[in-house]
Amino acid sequence: MLRRPRRNRKSPVIRALAEENTLSVNDLIFPLFLTAGEKKKVEIGSMPGIYRFSLDQMLEEIHTCMELGIKTFDVFPHIPDDLKDSYAKESYNPDGLYLNAIRTIKEQMPEACIMTDVAMDPYSSDGHDGLVKNGEILNDETLEILGKMALAQAQAGADILGPSDMMDGRVGYLRELLDKKGFTNVSIMSYTAKYASAFYVPFRDALDSAPKFGDKKTYQMNPANSREALIEAELDYQEGADFLMVKPALAYLDIIKLLNQNFDIPIAAYNVSGEYAMIKASAQRGWVDGERAMLECLMSMKRAGAKIILTYFAKEFALLSRK
Repeated sequence: MLRRPRRNRKSPVIRALAEENTLSVNDLIFPLFLTAGEKKKVEIGSMPGIYRFSLDQMLEEIHTCMELGIKTFDVFPHIPDDLKDSYAKESYNPDGLYLNAIRTIKEQMPEACIMTDVAMDPYSSDGHDGLVKNGEILNDETLEILGKMALAQAQAGADILGPSDMMDGRVGYLRELLDKKGFTNVSIMSYTAKYASAFYVPFRDALDSAPKFGDKKTYQMNPANSREALIEAELDYQEGADFLMVKPALAYLDIIKLLNQNFDIPIAAYNVSGEYAMIKASAQRGWVDGERAMLECLMSMKRAGAKIILTYFAKEFALLSRK
């Protein structure tokens, strides 16, 4: 008997019946950039269609996106240079831009799920994710600062904390601190396998957070390594992470699949700024169909095993889904 797989592709209805993976707005988290001031909506040059929002404009954007079905937002702060220092003190200033924004969003839209970023680099005068002394990024001393930051975010109303620093032991440190302070219901989405990647440049443009010296290779992972991701994932899992994230996504689909096959908690993929920018730039030049490329890339992450996708395409996908 000759088997003919094309029979399962012969019409849109049959193709839908045979479809193995589906993608919906329920799978997506929309990263947003917060900036100081009022009535500000400034497009990021290297990320067409993505903006820095002042809080009033961000509230409108979140409301619009929620009407489209997007429910979860990862907020990142653009901090002025005069508020940055080596100890990232602004990160836990209760009257600061970021914590005030989290409180305001949750007060006005409690149904919105807010994820935060736990790392020093947006607030650090050194531009690194950890405390710098004599050119070295210190691990354990950084944990104390991350703890202050995470606790302040939980107190402000954050639903999910996203430690993106890649310091050893930070998930366990934060989980123990949060539980001790009564925030047992605040989730941790750990940046488990965060690689030292070339695809972060537009994000650093958006936050003006590039390192002032050196690189991040002593704490972010070597792109050549995959088994090391299992070590990182096992540590984060045992320390109490609720979700394990792989960042970036497209160049690391094998890592997404590896973690999905080995751990029984949801795997997240961060479809990072450089991946978004590549598709947008190619589409603007007519080299690819932007919509089809977006859908194909997002589906590749889902197919690899990502239950959750953080993507700058979230709003565009939601709008397209409504057509």
